[in-house]
Amino acid sequence: MNEKKGFSAFYPESQTRTVQQKPKYVIIVTLMLISVLIGGLAGGYAGAALAKDEGVQTANISPVINGASYIDPSPVVNIAEAVGQAVVGITTKAQVADFFSGLRTVEKSGSGFIISPDGYIVTNNHVVDGASELMVSLSDDKMVPAKLIGRDEQTDLAVLKIDTKPLTVARLGDSEKIKVGELAVAIGNPLGNQFARTVTAGVVSAINRTMEVQDREFTLIQTDAAISPGNSGGPLVNARGEVIGINTVKVAQEGVEGLGFAIPITDAKPIIDQIIKQGFVSRPMIGIGGVDVTKGVSDQYGIPEGVYIRQVFSGGPAFLSGMKPGDVITGIDGQSVKSIKDLTSLLEKHKVGDAVSVKADRDGKSMTFNMKLMEKKQ
Repeated sequence: MNEKKGFSAFYPESQTRTVQQKPKYVIIVTLMLISVLIGGLAGGYAGAALAKDEGVQTANISPVINGASYIDPSPVVNIAEAVGQAVVGITTKAQVADFFSGLRTVEKSGSGFIISPDGYIVTNNHVVDGASELMVSLSDDKMVPAKLIGRDEQTDLAVLKIDTKPLTVARLGDSEKIKVGELAVAIGNPLGNQFARTVTAGVVSAINRTMEVQDREFTLIQTDAAISPGNSGGPLVNARGEVIGINTVKVAQEGVEGLGFAIPITDAKPIIDQIIKQGFVSRPMIGIGGVDVTKGVSDQYGIPEGVYIRQVFSGGPAFLSGMKPGDVITGIDGQSVKSIKDLTSLLEKHKVGDAVSVKADRDGKSMTFNMKLMEKKQ
C-alpha cells in the first residue's frame, strides 16, 4: 500500500494523484508566488537602503516634451531672434571704366544694421564707396531704395537712410567694457542675399588690435566668429544682444582661420552721430600735401625724418603761417613727427579751431610755425 502511494506521487495518470495531490500543487505555487513577492519587496528595500547609506544619487532625467528631451535654448538663439530683424543686406551698383567696352555696371553686396526707428542704417564705407545706386534688403526680403547720408573713408564708416516703417532697431552697447573670451555673434549676408542674416558665433579673441588696411591704421576687436565677404558692415553682438562692433575685415590667407575684425562701436558712435547730423566728419587740418622722409631717405639726403611738404594749400593754416614746399615737419606741440601717420594721429587729438605749434626743418634750419587748425574739406 505504501509502495503504491509512492508510485502515484510521480505519475499523472494515476487516479489517486489526480484527486488527492491537486491541492498540494496549488499550495506550493501559492507559497512560491508569496516568496517571490516578499523577496522582491525586501530586495527593493535593501537596495534603496544601501543606496542611501552609500550616498548614491538617482540620475536627473530631463523632462520629455513631444518625445524629445527639452534643452535650454542657447543665448545665440535669442540674439539671432532679437538682432537678426535689424540686420539688412545692402546691394550697390556702380559705373566703372572698362578698357574694351567703356563704362560697365558692377554690383556689390554687403551688410548693415538699423540703428533708429526713422530708418538710419550703419555700414562700412567700402561697401558703398563709388555706388550710384543703393538698395536695402529687409528681414522680410522686401527690397527698398536707400539714400547715402554720408561716409568717412578714414574710419571706414557710412550711414544710409530708408523711409520704410515699422523697423526693428539694434541696441548699441559699450565696446570699452568687453572682455577677451566673452561671447561674440556675427550676423550678416556672406556672399550676398542668398545667405541673408547668417549667424556665426565665437568669442572676443582680443581687443585693441592695431591693423593697417589700405594705408590706414585701425584699432579693432578681434574675433573668431566667421566673417566672410558680404559680412562687412554687419553687427558683432554680445551675449546681451548689444552691438559691440561693426564687422569690417578678415585675414584671408592660406593656413589662417578665425581672424576676423570689427570696428568698436564706442569708437564709431561719434563718427556716426556727425555723419547723421551734418553728412560728414569734421576733422582738423593744416593744409599740406606731403610724403614720409624715412630713415633711409634721411641718411641718403641729409634731411631729418618727418613729413616732406610737397604742396601748401592756399588759404590754409600752413600757408597763413608761412610754411613752404620743401619744409620738413618734425613735430607738433613738442611731440615727434616721423611720418604722415604720426602727423594725422596728433592732429586727430585736436579740434577745429585749436592753436598748434608746428616744428619744421628748412634747409637745415629749425623753425616753428604757429597756426590755428581749420576744418578738413570732405
